[in-house]
Amino acid sequence: MSGNLRIIAGEWRGRKLAAPEGDTTRPTADRTRETLFSMLVSRLGDFDGLKVADLFAGSGALGLEALSRGAAHCLFVDQDAGAIRAIRRNISNLQAQARSDVRASSVLSLGPAKEPLDLVLLDPPYDTGAGSVAIDKLARLGWIGESTWVSLETAKGESVSLRGFEADATRDVGKARLHLLRRVA
Repeated sequence: MSGNLRIIAGEWRGRKLAAPEGDTTRPTADRTRETLFSMLVSRLGDFDGLKVADLFAGSGALGLEALSRGAAHCLFVDQDAGAIRAIRRNISNLQAQARSDVRASSVLSLGPAKEPLDLVLLDPPYDTGAGSVAIDKLARLGWIGESTWVSLETAKGESVSLRGFEADATRDVGKARLHLLRRVA
């Protein structure tokens, strides 16, 4: 897709990101990312020291944005070879290797977590239900705990209903709908 992806804020503000070649991925638009991160900042305060996952990562823009804003570590997962190449190139360009873990696999093939993450960012293909399936499985495997924030991007008309989760906020931006979810006990 377009090669004008940029980091919005933080340490790498304004730095360009490579997008995967071809049309198998749909990078989150800058405006959508900006809206998402302002929603997250208003709830988290800051990203300092957070452990984050960028799932269905594409270019890695969401996870790299979190790292730029001070997150301690990000796990990037995508099964598309072009996406993995773009993520690795972006991490290398930003010299973020020490704070990054890239896995070329399906999100659903992740095993049990050592501990829950602070923030899970999911941008799956629209209108597939893949995000809900992934969230349900990740919660059962311990990646998503009671204090984890979950961001799911879907198509504008797509609704999300997950047992054990409640929507803290839902916002439409362009063709996207952003859902901020929390586990409920």
